[in-house]
Amino acid sequence: MSVRIITDSASDISQAEAAKWGMDVLPLKTIFGEEEFLDGVTIDCKSFYHKLIESDVIPTTSQISPFDYEEKFRAAVEQGDDVVCIVVSGKLSGCCQSANIAAEEFPGRVTVVDSLNVAIGQRILVELALQARDAGKSAQEIADLLNEAKQHIRLIALLDTLEYLKRGGRISSAAAVAGTLLSIKPVIAIEDGEITVLGKARGSKNGNNMLMQLVEKAGGIDFEKPFYLAYTGLSDTLLQKYITDSAALYEGQVTSLPISTIGSTIGTHAGPGAIAVAFFGKQ
Repeated sequence: MSVRIITDSASDISQAEAAKWGMDVLPLKTIFGEEEFLDGVTIDCKSFYHKLIESDVIPTTSQISPFDYEEKFRAAVEQGDDVVCIVVSGKLSGCCQSANIAAEEFPGRVTVVDSLNVAIGQRILVELALQARDAGKSAQEIADLLNEAKQHIRLIALLDTLEYLKRGGRISSAAAVAGTLLSIKPVIAIEDGEITVLGKARGSKNGNNMLMQLVEKAGGIDFEKPFYLAYTGLSDTLLQKYITDSAALYEGQVTSLPISTIGSTIGTHAGPGAIAVAFFGKQ
């Protein structure tokens, strides 16, 4: 009996990565008017951001159904596997509720872990689960590890605007005011599973400085655990500038930086021009 790791596409783990790592990624839906796409399956990052920028239609996202989770759980259990399912924060999506409903059909065989995070914050928790699986941990041991470790995840992002979060109902119109002034870049984080606006910086350089300060406030990055950087949109120019500005954080610690593109599930709400860093803090 082995452990099957399952997550959703809000983690921005691609189908190719999932196949290589022996896990499953269930796609959320991204909807442009009458057009419906499966994140990472029928629409890739480049196509999505072209469509987001050029279209007058405001896209929406749709959660994964209990039926879809149940099908995936059943396939794993029938193969003799126990399942650890790591889902996007239950405070941001109904996926957690759907997964828990489906898990009731497989008592003792399926454990759902609310990541309390999203995008690369969710991704690094999944990668920690894969490391534990490959080390021979049981499903319960993995779930216990994740539920403790997720309390130390820090996801910090510098957005170009809060407009897309406002459109998607993830923040109030009043909170979005922080992003309406010229050259003001909102800095957000995921705290206790929810989006919080930490502050605003005038220009990307000040935003990068604020990101560095917040990393240092967390006691620095625990390089013994997974970490990731990411960007939204069609260019990684802003992320490369952040990497240059924050080189002191990484020098002598790693030989290369893992970088991800944030896909349509989260890109719908973040909009283009965002950069993010996720890591396990030392404090």
